[in-house]
Amino acid sequence: MPGIRRQARMIALQTLYEYDIANHAPEEVLQRHAEERNLHPKVVEYASELVLGAYGHLADIDAHIQSAAREWPLQQMARIDKNILRLAIYEILFNNTVPAKAAINEAVELAKTYGSETSSRFVNGVLGTIFNRAQQQPISKAESEVK
Repeated sequence: MPGIRRQARMIALQTLYEYDIANHAPEEVLQRHAEERNLHPKVVEYASELVLGAYGHLADIDAHIQSAAREWPLQQMARIDKNILRLAIYEILFNNTVPAKAAINEAVELAKTYGSETSSRFVNGVLGTIFNRAQQQPISKAESEVK
């Protein structure tokens, strides 16, 4: 049985994916998953934090993805990969309760489980770029657009 945070990431990924495809309200999707699967309250709590956090910072997160993966427009990116990236970027740049390398490793594991053959390498590369940029120059999106 996966740990609480891994379960939460799996549920959060499924929730964001459904939001991305069907435009269902993330809170309702998450609630449905929690009820259908009888999830532990701590799993639901962390999944909710991830979903609402990623959803709340979607424009910033997508700008980071687009900047780090210029050859892949968001509209052409595999939806599962895009949503794995959204979760991990939220954890790395906004949440800060998990070490960045752990968030990257977890995202790569999600990509291996849910993505295509090349997803884990793609996710690792994009997140590595974003992490390295954040280490070198922690500036906000708004500041970076001014330069």
